[in-house]
Amino acid sequence: MIIVKTKRLHISKIVLKDAAFFLQLMNTPGFLKYIGDRNIKTIADAKAYLKSGLLKSYKVHGFGYYKLTLKEEPDRPIGIVGILKRDVLEHPDVGFALLPEYERLGYSYEASIEILKLAKDRFNLKKITAITNPDNDKSIKLLEKLGLKLEQRTDPFNEGKDLLLFGKAL
Repeated sequence: MIIVKTKRLHISKIVLKDAAFFLQLMNTPGFLKYIGDRNIKTIADAKAYLKSGLLKSYKVHGFGYYKLTLKEEPDRPIGIVGILKRDVLEHPDVGFALLPEYERLGYSYEASIEILKLAKDRFNLKKITAITNPDNDKSIKLLEKLGLKLEQRTDPFNEGKDLLLFGKAL
């Protein structure tokens, strides 16, 4: 189900059939380095991850992560963008990830602009945050371009790793 169309993208709800795409995305070098290894090694692992997290978020919070596809290739996912409400953060946070061949083409920015509009207008969120590794220059630049400002260093997952917390009032 498409929730938003942009100039070049369809932004749709994730479904269980997207498990193979998630298996691929979550094992790309950038995902593993900057987001982390979620131990998704099989289609079954990906389905379980989707059921327990991303799909559950739609039911519990009314929002979550969304699949990105190019308008001219609507059956081929290229990435995700969305909003999660994590127990360890006060406010929902925006996030994004693309397959490597689609990075640096402006897709994350294009999709994130629309997700921030939804956050404010449809989901009635008052503030959005984002967390990223201090060495993830691409994400930091994108967050700043989206108008989020660095608020603090934090270790929300108690892993002994400082992350940067960005925020923006909506």
